[in-house]
Amino acid sequence: MHTERVTIEGVTFLTTLRLGGPIGLLALHGAVEGGTAELAREVATRTGATLLTFTQPTGPPQHIPSIRMSPSTPLTAFLTHASLTISLHGHNRRSAPRTIYVGGSNRPAARVLATALAGWAPAFVPITTLSEIPNPLRGLHPDNPVNQTREGGVQLELPVLARTSHPVPTDPEVPPREMADGIAAGVRTLMEKEGARW
Repeated sequence: MHTERVTIEGVTFLTTLRLGGPIGLLALHGAVEGGTAELAREVATRTGATLLTFTQPTGPPQHIPSIRMSPSTPLTAFLTHASLTISLHGHNRRSAPRTIYVGGSNRPAARVLATALAGWAPAFVPITTLSEIPNPLRGLHPDNPVNQTREGGVQLELPVLARTSHPVPTDPEVPPREMADGIAAGVRTLMEKEGARW
């Protein structure tokens, strides 16, 4: 595991990179979207997937949009090594406290993950139909790192209850077991299909 500090738009991030299997777990906003870095780490540990997380070790957390997370050595290494990315994000839509929006450019892989989540975390509703996903949460922009691995990727927009067992921010965050189970099951299925058309 390799840690490195990088600066993007004047904000200092601590990155943690672990190269593993062909599926990559990415958390770009670990300090802002609580539980996403911890969930990515848990799933990568269980499955042997590649992992990259961004956190902010000092100062108030700042959210830089994914499309502006400019290339850095750790991100370039991640995108070069992994063939498909699963990028974990958090949404705070009050009207959708149990909805998981499953975006990103690789729609077959999105459906694989949604099926796994529906089976392992039935308290949450995964949405894969792009027209039903709010435009800012679709994760389709070509400059979004989720779409820059060879097979593109899947952007999971998780409500608070799906990414931390503690709705009030705590340190450390504890991801719900059923979410880690569901994402891990989806990653294993994708790994079995690796090299085929998802």
